[in-house]
Amino acid sequence: MKNTLLLTGILFATMLHAQVTPNWVRYPSISPDGKTVVFTYKGDLFSVPVTGGEARQLTYHKAHDYKAVWSRDGKTIAFASDRYGNFDIFTIDAAGGPAKRLTFHSTDEHPFTFSADDKGVVFGAVRQDLAEHRQYPTRSQPELYKVPRNGGRVDQILTVPAEDVRISADGNRYIYTTKKGEKMNSENTTPALLHAISGRTIPKPETTKS
Repeated sequence: MKNTLLLTGILFATMLHAQVTPNWVRYPSISPDGKTVVFTYKGDLFSVPVTGGEARQLTYHKAHDYKAVWSRDGKTIAFASDRYGNFDIFTIDAAGGPAKRLTFHSTDEHPFTFSADDKGVVFGAVRQDLAEHRQYPTRSQPELYKVPRNGGRVDQILTVPAEDVRISADGNRYIYTTKKGEKMNSENTTPALLHAISGRTIPKPETTKS
């Protein structure tokens, strides 16, 4: 009887410790208004006030959901999930609900941020490299893409490696890192002109008048 009570006490104390110091909390993301944190816990997304309190589960799936990013208006959360074998881009209402799949490629894709106008999700993936390209094929060289917030055609933004992307509020500047941790930036976000090498932006090419 004493052993049973002792074992029960140990299990109860372990459960309490796990709730106070959860070891599976990963990838926190703070809402634009600074009031809520979304994080991954054992493969699902949860939200909790920054002041603390009870966490609310947002996704319920046997797949792994992670890398949540907030839309600028704070109404939508984009995240990566391997519900169909590899990681695709999904969105979900910040209050919870059904998830919407945005990308359908066979390679892994991970969201970085929402576009400046809040109409698209910017993400990284290895999609378009030709076989003779020096970057083909390696996960360490993801290109940059954008997909509409409600789904649709995927557009390529950068062909050079870019990760941890952030965009200025006016949409005129991207900052990102490479695998080597080099800081990179671009002064023009027109897709055809988005090129930066070793932190130096390539000037806009001159157009010839006909």
